[in-house]
Amino acid sequence: MASKEDETSGGSEKERLSHERPSGSRMPDDEDGTVELIRRYIAEKLGFYSEESTDKSEKPKVLDDVSLFGVAKLIKEGKCKNIITMAGAGISTSAGIPDFRSPGSGLYHNLEKYNLPNPQAIFEIGYFRNNPQPFFTLAKELYPGTFKPTVCHYFVKLLHQKGVLLRHYTQNIDTLERVAGLPGEKIIEAHGTFFTSHCLECQKEYSVDWMKEKIFQDSVPTCALCNGVVKPDIVFFGECLPQDFYTKSVSDFPKADLLIVMGSSLAVQPFASLIDKVGNHCPRLLINRERAGHRDRLMQMLGMGGGLDFDSETNSRDVLWLGDCDVGCQLLADEIGWGEELISMVKEEHKKIDEEKLKEKKNNDTPKKQEEPQEASNKENTESPSKS
Repeated sequence: MASKEDETSGGSEKERLSHERPSGSRMPDDEDGTVELIRRYIAEKLGFYSEESTDKSEKPKVLDDVSLFGVAKLIKEGKCKNIITMAGAGISTSAGIPDFRSPGSGLYHNLEKYNLPNPQAIFEIGYFRNNPQPFFTLAKELYPGTFKPTVCHYFVKLLHQKGVLLRHYTQNIDTLERVAGLPGEKIIEAHGTFFTSHCLECQKEYSVDWMKEKIFQDSVPTCALCNGVVKPDIVFFGECLPQDFYTKSVSDFPKADLLIVMGSSLAVQPFASLIDKVGNHCPRLLINRERAGHRDRLMQMLGMGGGLDFDSETNSRDVLWLGDCDVGCQLLADEIGWGEELISMVKEEHKKIDEEKLKEKKNNDTPKKQEEPQEASNKENTESPSKS
């Protein structure tokens, strides 16, 4: 028979455990319950505990058909009014812009000729301050206006025209969304943009046209006020992301009724974490050449959640479509019933871009043609006194 002292110490132990374990839990009566308690305890202490991730029975059924076709059906039926799109380098590769990570064609691979201390140095703010020339040499090759938007870019524009795009979040700095005609207020350029530039010293702002002129003159752009180096507003390693990224994402993602991720490895934070900011009833579609952002099993076991859940038996909202991003977007548009409209848009917009480039080339050539007769006239005027 237990003594009063044992009973008292036993009671104290139970009381201590009741304070230590996660709130809302109760002491288990079996081994499975003990494992569950430990798991929840660790997860809560690490700040990752989620009631939603532990109760599979209450996981909401979102898509009847967990595929790209199921997502298309949802849009076609008018059930998606606040779509958020997220884009990475993969949506611009078909435009000819090098991808950061594709073997043989990646941007880092192409930088080897610059003899940098390491491949990413060209995008490090410390290195840039000491030696900006390599960046501006590369910027001439990648400068916006050299490339045409892809099917993916125009698909996002089509979502906007249909009145169902809440916001477009992009990791890219190529501004091709703007070239495609997507309004600036609909775009969050998480890693910055060439659209504006600022002096590193006095913060004077410069336009995209001013920067373009300097870059194509093969010179390092310097400030007219203080002679400091002027840098495009792209985010270098060692710099903070734009404030808009944080303020807009907090308000946007809880409103989303569909998330479409295109051409991103979802490997760079904090951009990658955005996929977890939408509600549990929001379908998530990844269009990419390879799997990305999938949930880590260990983290899932600890109740920490996070990531895309393509493979579990309870998944009814996360869709993976593997392949070329342009093909995936065109297929999605076809299934919604917008296919021909998207094809026409791409064709017409590319034609306009070609016409603008031709017009710009003619304008650039015109002054040269006008100078020749003027030079000849000046020569005649100079020679005429000697003849008289």
